[in-house]
Amino acid sequence: MRFTLSSSALNNRLQTLSKVINLKNSLPILDCFLFDVANNELKITASDSENVMQTSVSLDECDGNGKFAVPNRTILDAVKELPEQPLTFDVDTEHLTIKILYQNGVYNFTAQNAAEYPQTSEIPDGATVVTIGADVLNNNINRSLFATAQDELRPVMNGIYFDLTPEGLAIVASDGHKLVRNKNFEIKSDTPASFILPKKPATLLRTVLTKGEGDVVIKFDNRNAEIRYEGGSLSCRLIEGKYPNYNSVIPQDNPNQLNVDRKGLLGALRRVLPFASESSQLIRLHLETGKLELSSEDVDFATSAKEQIVCDYTGQTMSIGFKGSSLTDILTNLDSDEVTIQLADPSRAGLIIPSTQPEHQEVLMLIMPMLLND
Repeated sequence: MRFTLSSSALNNRLQTLSKVINLKNSLPILDCFLFDVANNELKITASDSENVMQTSVSLDECDGNGKFAVPNRTILDAVKELPEQPLTFDVDTEHLTIKILYQNGVYNFTAQNAAEYPQTSEIPDGATVVTIGADVLNNNINRSLFATAQDELRPVMNGIYFDLTPEGLAIVASDGHKLVRNKNFEIKSDTPASFILPKKPATLLRTVLTKGEGDVVIKFDNRNAEIRYEGGSLSCRLIEGKYPNYNSVIPQDNPNQLNVDRKGLLGALRRVLPFASESSQLIRLHLETGKLELSSEDVDFATSAKEQIVCDYTGQTMSIGFKGSSLTDILTNLDSDEVTIQLADPSRAGLIIPSTQPEHQEVLMLIMPMLLND
């Protein structure tokens, strides 16, 4: 079998797929990419047994069909240093030898038997199907990933929760201290359904959806999901278990309202945070009409910092403490110029809402307060 394709097109796809492959795999064949040549197209697959990613590239010339597996490090090293040029693969699938001819040279190496590569199980008919714009899904994942947990005791918190209801689709992440809820009012279903997407496939999707073109079709049951996007697909095992009732922790009445420039607050936070205790990272916010004061101190090292920001605040005079790194993460992952921070009292969760919401969506972030020692 002989076929020719662009070196840069191959390299781009291999670089993306290589993020699926683990450093140590339970099956040696999973150290390989699976190449499947048929109908003048090369389909490439990478897997870690729980996540399977596929992409395809059209061939300039093709003589014959066939499957073979290629060690990932060998092929990555072979093509990444090559400038854009045609590569001709000469593959003997019977003796498992590969010859790659390029402009000034040739590579010779051994292939692996494609029959050893595990087959992807199909999601049965009757599964739930959700269609969402690639840019919308990408933005929602980007906003949510930072809030996922690393909790061995509650694995359901380690992923992004997709909750489809008659009101809309909510995409939620929380680690118990902070929470992100993205609501999309255009995507809804009379039959409620939900799934928890693990962190690794969510991160993989973030890399392939950067162009944000076309629609993404998500087909899922209670164990697996198949996500099809322009140029490829990702199949993954879902986190099993019941996600906590996230709506119950979101306060409905926080009367004290602070409107502030997001970048201004973020800059002040970054200046004050290095002077906080390294273990607690406690930042104190003192609020009164028209003024916000941020302060931090580390008693052990006798350091402290204080900065004032002009803001629009309506509510009672209050001091409340937050973990500086969590507040920084939340403000970094919002993209509106201004944010509204809604507070009740120093012991209850604060809500952070962008002043301008994405079209047909509602973004909300929650942060739990820290105890102040007055």
